[in-house]
Amino acid sequence: MYLRKQGKYRKVELHFYLKMRKDELPLLKKVKKFFGCGYISLQKDRRKNHSDCYRYEVGNIRDLKEKVIPIFREKLQSTKRKKDFEIFCEILKMVEKKKHLISEGWKKIERLKKKLHR
Repeated sequence: MYLRKQGKYRKVELHFYLKMRKDELPLLKKVKKFFGCGYISLQKDRRKNHSDCYRYEVGNIRDLKEKVIPIFREKLQSTKRKKDFEIFCEILKMVEKKKHLISEGWKKIERLKKKLHR
């Protein structure tokens, strides 16, 4: 998730993505076909001991809401990941309702984002 603020301009970019090694591209293509949305791109990595990988990404709010979230709501088992997932869903609902455009909503999204991946 990216938060972009410049003056009164506010934008929240929500993304679901999976990264896999280059040799796992066929599996990533199956994931894309399963969800029926998103795209796959090559992600170059210049760090030592890291290799290039492919990244499957969904950034369209409607696809996230109607295709990705229902699957994870049904299947997600991990307690830690479930907390992150619920925060993600809460932020998505706020963005849909345009709450990120008002100061209080923006501040709440910033607080929620800080709770992610802890």
